[in-house]
Amino acid sequence: MRFRSLESRIVTLFLVLLVVVQVVGLLVIQRGINTNARNSISAELVNGAKVFSRLLDQNAQNLRSGARLLTRDAGFLSAVGSTDEDDRATIESVLANHGRRIKASLSMLINAERKVTASTNNEQSAGLEKMVFGMLDQAEQADGAIGIAIVDRRPYQVVVMPVKAPITIGWVVMAFPIDERLAREMHEITSLQTTILTENAKGGWLPVASTLPASAVASMTSQMDGASGEVFDLNLGGDRYSVRMMRIGEDDGQRAVVVLGRSIDEATAEYARLERWLVLLTVAGLLVSAVASVLTAKRIAQPLTELAGTAKRLEQGDYKAQADVRGEDEIGALAVAFNTMRDGIAKREQEIRRLAYWDPLTNLPNRAQFLLLLNDSIELARKRGESIYVLMMDLDRFKHVNDVMGHSFGDALLKQVAGRLLHQLANRRHTAAQVARLGGDEFAVLLPGADLDHAIVIAAEILRALETPLSLDEQTVDIGAGIGIAGFPEHGQDGEALLSMAEVAMYDAKQRSEGAVVYSSEIDKGSEQSLSLLTELRHALERNEFRLWVQPKIGLGNGHVIGAEALVRWVHPVRGNVFPDQFIPFAEQTGFIRVLTQWVLERSAELCHELAMRGIHIKISVNLSTRDLLDQELPFKFAGIFARHQVSPGSFCLEITESAIMDDPVRAQQTLERLHAMGCDLSIDDFGTGYSSLAYLKRLPVDELKIDKSFVLNMVEDVGDAKIVRSTIDLGHNMGLRVVAEGVESREAWDMLARLGCDQGQGYFMSRPIAADQLAGWVETWRASTHATATFAE
Repeated sequence: MRFRSLESRIVTLFLVLLVVVQVVGLLVIQRGINTNARNSISAELVNGAKVFSRLLDQNAQNLRSGARLLTRDAGFLSAVGSTDEDDRATIESVLANHGRRIKASLSMLINAERKVTASTNNEQSAGLEKMVFGMLDQAEQADGAIGIAIVDRRPYQVVVMPVKAPITIGWVVMAFPIDERLAREMHEITSLQTTILTENAKGGWLPVASTLPASAVASMTSQMDGASGEVFDLNLGGDRYSVRMMRIGEDDGQRAVVVLGRSIDEATAEYARLERWLVLLTVAGLLVSAVASVLTAKRIAQPLTELAGTAKRLEQGDYKAQADVRGEDEIGALAVAFNTMRDGIAKREQEIRRLAYWDPLTNLPNRAQFLLLLNDSIELARKRGESIYVLMMDLDRFKHVNDVMGHSFGDALLKQVAGRLLHQLANRRHTAAQVARLGGDEFAVLLPGADLDHAIVIAAEILRALETPLSLDEQTVDIGAGIGIAGFPEHGQDGEALLSMAEVAMYDAKQRSEGAVVYSSEIDKGSEQSLSLLTELRHALERNEFRLWVQPKIGLGNGHVIGAEALVRWVHPVRGNVFPDQFIPFAEQTGFIRVLTQWVLERSAELCHELAMRGIHIKISVNLSTRDLLDQELPFKFAGIFARHQVSPGSFCLEITESAIMDDPVRAQQTLERLHAMGCDLSIDDFGTGYSSLAYLKRLPVDELKIDKSFVLNMVEDVGDAKIVRSTIDLGHNMGLRVVAEGVESREAWDMLARLGCDQGQGYFMSRPIAADQLAGWVETWRASTHATATFAE
C-alpha cells in the first residue's frame, strides 16, 4: 500500500488522530497523577511535621511529670536538704533509678548555690551546664522549663524542675535523647522516613538517627549542602524523595533538625500501574482501529481506483470504457456522473478536434492542420523525388477595414477572400492544391508536385483575383495582398521551416510593395540582423548601456532656462556611441520603444527630483511614439514613476508627432486626454511635417507646438521658411498654445524668432545635447543673451 494512495492516507489519518488523542490523554493523566501525588506527599509531610512536634511535646511532658514527681518525693527532699555524705549517695541512686523509669539519659541535681551536686553522667552534665544554668531562673518562676540542648552534636530534650521546701533548695535536671527510638516511632506512626541531623556553626551535617539505610543518609547529607527552603527533592539510592526539613532546636551555634521524607516513586506506584493499563488499552485500541480503518479505506478507495482506471482509459482515447461501480451512496452517484461525463467528453472531443484543425469562420484548415498536410506532402515528395511549394499571403489594409467597418464586416470579408482563393484554384484544375487560413488575415496555399514557375504563376493569378473590389453590404472594398513563396527541397526540409521562410518572403513583399516574393537567404539575413539588434537592445537595458542626455530649452523673451528635452544615447561595448537614428526606428517597429520610453521617463524623473533638490525647477520634455500612445495602461505606468520619484506630473511635457496621432486617432486621443488630466503638458513635435488636419488638432488636449527644425535652420535666408515659421507661431498663439522652435543655431535666428513672438527655443546656439548629470552645472552658469532680450522687448 503506497503512502500516496488514498487508502494509505485514510488509514494513516485515522491512526494519527487516535495516537494523538491517546498521547494527549496520557500526558494529561500523567500530569494529573504527578500533581495529585505531589499534593498528597506535601500534605503527608505537613501532617508528619505536626506529629513529630506532638511526639516531642509528649516526651517533654513525660520528662516534666517524672521530674515533678521526683521533686515532690519526701525522702528525696530530705536528702537534698541534708549535708550528709550518705544522703549524697542516696540522691545519686534516686536520680539514676528515676531516670531509668522514664528513660532519661541523664539525671542531675543542682543545689541552691547553683552547683552540680549529683549526676548520673558527668560527661553529659558538663556539656549541659551552660544551657541548664541559663534555664534555672525560668524554671523557678514557671515551675519548670523545657529546652533542646546539643551535646557532642547530639540533640537532647532537657527538663529543669525546681526543688522547693518550700523555698527553692535546688533543681532537678533530666535529659531525654532525641535519637533512633524517636525516629522509628515517627516512622511507625506516619510511614515517613525520619532522619535527625545536627549542623555545626560551619554548616557541616551530622546524622544522629534515621530510618533510612546508611548509604541513603550519606547521600542526603551531601545533597543538603546545596538545598534551600524547607521543602525540596532528593535522590536517595536511586529513589526520588520529597522531603521537609523542620528545625527542632539550637544550642551554642549548633542546630538540630528533623528531615521527613516520602518516596515519590512509592506514592505514584499505584498510578504507574494505571498508566501501564492505559498504555495497553491504547495499543489494543490502535490495533482494532488499524483493522477498522483498513477495511473502511478499502471500501472507499477500491471503487475510486476503478474510476481512476476508467479515467486512464479515457485519457488514452478509449471512450467505450464503462465505470462499473454500483451502489446507492455518493461513490455510486460519482460513477453515474462519470459515465455521463464520458459521453459528453466524447462528443466535445469530436468538436474540439474539428475546431483544433479547422477554421470555424472559413471552414478551411487552420495552421495546425495545414502543417500536418504540409509535412505529409513533404514526406511523399521526398519519396517521389518531387518538389512542393507554399504560398503565404497577408491582406493589405485589413486592420483599417476592421477598425472602420467593424469586426463582423471583416469576418465577412475573410469569407469572401477564402471563396475567391478556392474558386481561383478550382479554375486552374489544381485538384491537389490546399487552401488554409493560418490566422487573422493570413492565408496559405499548398501546391504539391509544383515547380517554382508554376508557383509564381499561381501567386500572380491570386493577386489579380484580389484586385477586383469586394462588395459587402453595399460597400465596395479594394484589397490587395503580399505573397511569400518557399519550396521543398530548395528552401527547407520540413513544414515549420517552409512556413517560416514563406513568412519572411511575405513580409519582404509587403515592405517592398511587390506582389509576390520568392524566399532567398539575403532576405533572411536582414531578419537575423533585426533579431540580433533586438537582442542587443534588451541586453543594453539589462547592462545599463543607455545614457540620458538633455538639450536645454530657453525662453526667447527673457533668456531664462525653461526646460530640457530628454534624449537617449546608447554606449555599446563594441560599437561605441550608437546614435538614436540607428536604433530608435527599429525599436518602434518591434515594440521595444515602450520599454525604452519607460526607461527615459524613469531617468528623467530621477533628474527632475535631483534638480528640484538643488532649487532648479524646469520642465522635462519626453518623446512618445505611436506604440506608446496605443498603450492604454501608459497613464498608470507614468503615475507610478511620478509617485516613486516624488515629482509632479506638471514637471513634464510629453512630445508626440502628428503622424503618431493620426495612426489611430481615437485611441491616441483617449491616451492623451488621460495624460493631460494627470497634469502633464502635451506638445506636438515636428509640427508642419505631418498630415493631420487643423480641425482634428483643435480637439487634442495639447499645450505646445514645436516647429520642426527643417523650417528654422534656413529661415534667416529663406523667406518661404520664415513665412511658415511666422504662420505657425500665429496659429499656435491663436489656439492658446505656446510655441517652441527647434534648430536655433545662430544669434540671428534667436533674434528673428524673438521678434516673431516665439516663446521658447532650443538648438546648438544655446547648447548642444549634454549628459544629464551636467545639466545642473550648465543651468547655474548659463547667462541669457542680453541682445536677444532687448530685441524682443523692442
